[in-house]
Amino acid sequence: MTDTSWFMIKALFLGLIEGFTEFIPVSSTAHLLLIGDWINFTSSSDKVFEVVIQFGSILAVMWIFRLRLWLLIRGTLRGERSEVMFMRNLLIAFLPAAVVGALMIKYIKALFHSPAVFVVTLVAGGLIMLWVERKPQYAKNTAAAVGGDDSVASQRVTARSLEEITWKQALVVGFAQCLAMIPGTSRSGATIISGMMAGIQRKTATEFSFFLAMPTMLAATVYDLYRNAGQLNDAQYTAIVMGFAAAFISALIVVRAVLRFVSRHTYRPFAWYRIGLGVVVMIWLLAR
Repeated sequence: MTDTSWFMIKALFLGLIEGFTEFIPVSSTAHLLLIGDWINFTSSSDKVFEVVIQFGSILAVMWIFRLRLWLLIRGTLRGERSEVMFMRNLLIAFLPAAVVGALMIKYIKALFHSPAVFVVTLVAGGLIMLWVERKPQYAKNTAAAVGGDDSVASQRVTARSLEEITWKQALVVGFAQCLAMIPGTSRSGATIISGMMAGIQRKTATEFSFFLAMPTMLAATVYDLYRNAGQLNDAQYTAIVMGFAAAFISALIVVRAVLRFVSRHTYRPFAWYRIGLGVVVMIWLLAR
């Protein structure tokens, strides 16, 4: 098999990894960069491949939520209050990351080349998730989803649907998304957990995170292509297309599974996975 064929197979494999990890709180970026390093995959000096194929996952979310997305756009254009407020909240949550990303992009990308950063962010993120899930309101909230008592959850969880999210809660999620620019933090993990801490129901926080990913990753994709298009050759463009398609297909499966999972379970399994992966990366770094 030729080197080009191997390169395309690796791109396809990484696309599948991206789709499977983008919408669970385990950091798709950490997986892409670590696995890409382990299989000796390189696309461009600025890692544009890892950013652009993420939009394949976002298109999968847009397809799954296409009806709700259409209602949002139509309702906003018609001036329907609930949809206008939802669109406002998405804009509020999007702006912090847009501003910070534009100002700090060079410093952020420098962290992508330091696997040691992943050890800290993966483990710290996992510990934070375990801490949040131990809070009584979230435990009760999970019990209520399967028929238990919801009295405790109602005291702290104030937003049970996308339309009930306040601008203050959206702003909290927006600032948390800024932290997710650090490799290994996980954009979905940071936005979902921060939303829960701000009083948004777990499933609703997950859905809001998915909607917020649409403008965020579209902006990141367009920006990276604009800045790095001249550095890509034909093989790299082909690899991006293959990774993009693989990410789209795998994300279609994962997003539906995640929505079913979070309606009845906590995020603790993902927290322990993050901690375990962080330990594995640390051992790998020490053994090199």
